[in-house]
Amino acid sequence: MQVTPELYQDMQKQSVPHSNIKTNVLTAFLTGGMICTIGQILFFAFQNLGFSQEQSMAWTSITLVFLSAILTGFGIYEKLARHAGAGTLVPITGFANAIASSAIESKTEGFVLGIGTKIFTIAGPVILYGTAFSVIYGLIYYLISVF
Repeated sequence: MQVTPELYQDMQKQSVPHSNIKTNVLTAFLTGGMICTIGQILFFAFQNLGFSQEQSMAWTSITLVFLSAILTGFGIYEKLARHAGAGTLVPITGFANAIASSAIESKTEGFVLGIGTKIFTIAGPVILYGTAFSVIYGLIYYLISVF
């Protein structure tokens, strides 16, 4: 049987599960908003404990990363991400989940050759390109402000 590109596309359309884009976008938006709301509640809680604004922001980020790593370890974050999609990827919790899940997957290979070398497999490109583009942006901003 000769598989033409048209036949292949038809076979692919039949095998791919259909998803409701409007529902997916709404779910992602609400989940990301929920995570950000939890972050805002934590921020206000830290301020009420007497921390400065900068300290409250730092402790909020630290707490969200910690909670995300713990939820990843127990398999809860994966279940949430399966239903919420991109809503769990965009906040800082998604970054923590990417690092923690890579560490969990490679723990059987040991600390050095497993976790040490593969912990940033998913998050590495984000760090690389984020750093590179922030340097480029900083240079452009510097050049514009000087002239």
